[in-house]
Amino acid sequence: MRRGRAFSLVALVGLLVAAAAAVALTPAAWAQSAPPLGGRVGVHEGVASCAGSSCHSRPVASGLVVRQNELITWQDPHSDAGAHSRAWRALTQPRAQAITTRLGLGPAQAASACLGCHTDPAAGGQRGARFQVSDGVGCEACHGGSGGWIASHYAMGASHAGNVSRGLIALDDPKARAARCLDCHFGGPGATQFVTHQMMAAGHPRLTFELDLFTSLQKHHDIDADYLSRHKTSAGAVKTWAVGQAMALDRSLTLFGTRNPSGAFPEFVFFDCQSCHRTITEDAKPKLTVEDNPGRPIPLGAPPFNDENMIMLSAAAKVAAPGLSAKFEAESRGFHQALAQNGGVSAQRAAALAATSLGLAAAFEARSFSHADTLAIFQAVLSGEGARRYTDFAGTSQAVMAADTLLNALVAQGAIDRAAAARIRPDLDRAYQAVRDPNVFRPAEARAALQQVADKVRALK
Repeated sequence: MRRGRAFSLVALVGLLVAAAAAVALTPAAWAQSAPPLGGRVGVHEGVASCAGSSCHSRPVASGLVVRQNELITWQDPHSDAGAHSRAWRALTQPRAQAITTRLGLGPAQAASACLGCHTDPAAGGQRGARFQVSDGVGCEACHGGSGGWIASHYAMGASHAGNVSRGLIALDDPKARAARCLDCHFGGPGATQFVTHQMMAAGHPRLTFELDLFTSLQKHHDIDADYLSRHKTSAGAVKTWAVGQAMALDRSLTLFGTRNPSGAFPEFVFFDCQSCHRTITEDAKPKLTVEDNPGRPIPLGAPPFNDENMIMLSAAAKVAAPGLSAKFEAESRGFHQALAQNGGVSAQRAAALAATSLGLAAAFEARSFSHADTLAIFQAVLSGEGARRYTDFAGTSQAVMAADTLLNALVAQGAIDRAAAARIRPDLDRAYQAVRDPNVFRPAEARAALQQVADKVRALK
């Protein structure tokens, strides 16, 4: 949100005194002087509890232990970095009001179906005195309720593991981060954290997710020597991307098993939007927009499950988890076939495929991705058999985001230099243009641009 969160003078002085006292304590002294944690663990104290120029609201990054401008970044009214703070305010806009009016939910800013993702979803009993729904997706929506660790996390000698034990979410772990992000960016177990096809029919935008790219857009910390010295981990872009793809597929398949009612009208949000939302014409010679997809052995006319994450995982598994690759391919094809033939059987296959997806996430998390791994995954995603699966908007746009992530990773790993990457960027920009709008999606152009990117990277080896 645009408005600042200023402390009163008394509150600010109190915070500074508390911070100074905590920094001066040794771990043993901290354990003796700390207030009992039992009554505060899990409590969401509110964004204001993180503010103050000595904490996370310095106008300019300090370059010390943490940037200290995290709140300023989160509040940015213009960039993607400020999207979380604008989440509640979006509910006050005409589009959101029109959506909830069509659904009969009343004002959007008070509709539980919206608040689960457009605000911090902490329950009433978990809200501290400074908690405000209007803060949108505040710090604790991602980092976890701070009541148990807000003081200990800046104490001298405090450990990351200790803070995690008090309720801090270990977002340095890509599996934990993906699980947290997916609660809203695809859907969570809560009743108010799932965007249905009915909501989309009323005007809600479609959902998409790519963990590393989304992390980059929201990033408000530096991974430096100090970060690592505090016993945090640095997964790297490729591992984060791969784990994110596996966790996203597990989440969609798991929710499919519980949210997809039987009958004539399933929950269509799990299916590829453009497989149904195509131009309809009475022309005697219509321009067909349907293409054969080698990864989906389903009959013409059957709505396909949105397989964007399956395509990415297929490429990553061949390189980074070859022991699971064949099993994953067989289960993916079996799931598509079962879904097209008998929706009831597909729920069982969804559970099996979800379990394999989690197995891939574990395999990726345990692997150190080398330059050669990144190059091999890059080629597997953008060319060859994998590229022939980019027949639909969702899968193709996911491939474009993957190309962006993996190209940046190759630069960071020193596999290619920045000047070479800059010469490749125009082809990637063409691919982005081809998937800019699903209504004018140009699959052949996107595939050609991605192939150009792959060819130019291959020529640099």
